Amino acid sequence: MENGAQGKIDAGKSPAGRTIASGSSEQGGKRPAPTRLSSVAMAVRLLKTFSEGEVEIGVTSLAKRLGVAKSTVYRLASTLVSEGMLEQNRDNEKYRLGIALFGLGALVRQRMNVSTEARQIMFDLREATGETVHLAILDRAQIMYVLNLESNHAIRMRADLGSRKPAFCTAEGRAILAFQSPEFIDEIFAQGFQPRTIKTDTNPKHIRAALEQVRINGFAREDEQCELGMRSVAAPIRNDTGAVVAAVGVAGPLQRLPDELLAAFAPQVVNSAAIISARLGYKSVANL
Repeated sequence: MENGAQGKIDAGKSPAGRTIASGSSEQGGKRPAPTRLSSVAMAVRLLKTFSEGEVEIGVTSLAKRLGVAKSTVYRLASTLVSEGMLEQNRDNEKYRLGIALFGLGALVRQRMNVSTEARQIMFDLREATGETVHLAILDRAQIMYVLNLESNHAIRMRADLGSRKPAFCTAEGRAILAFQSPEFIDEIFAQGFQPRTIKTDTNPKHIRAALEQVRINGFAREDEQCELGMRSVAAPIRNDTGAVVAAVGVAGPLQRLPDELLAAFAPQVVNSAAIISARLGYKSVANL
């Protein structure tokens, strides 16, 4: 939550809000070079060695191109295989990029596609409601905000791009989570839930009931379970295959969003989600 006073910069802090130590680089000296993890850099270089024209590469060739010993390549490759970033062809013992990279790439492409198609619809939704509008995608048990249009009110909900919150206690998270496979939901529930506020409900039975209500209503509501004093309503966004890949939500302070107004916002949010879904190629039964 923000208020008008946050436009001021505290003494001893940078404009970005980071504390500046006496004699630090941001007070006149050069910024110190960030610490570089050589093993991470080498692993990234190894992954970048693969190309469309060369999808499989052996240890000897990788070692020559990277300028390191074969034992080093073997250790890096073994670690990357264990994480799904690489796979090894058992027939020729060469390595190729793993399915985990495909998943990460798909996540990036999904984020970019959804953000592009949703932007104008979200602007319209913010104009109609006057409140902050969020776009979020699911990343395992969390949601990640990929687009955020803040309200013009002094007191408003804020979620920085790339920031994450638990899916189970956010409107956007529940709107997406409700339409995932039962196996995926069971996996998330097996991890357990940690409260965010004194109003966070961590009872698995209650959360499952809430997800069922989302499937019935077509939208999710959240009342101070993630941020005290804040309420939100969100609806799922589907892609061309019908899979729920994101959610759009409206959020604002409790004193400005009574039950009646939040209920009035719900159809607008659902309609916005439907328009974004259509732009992503989804065809609802009603439109067939």
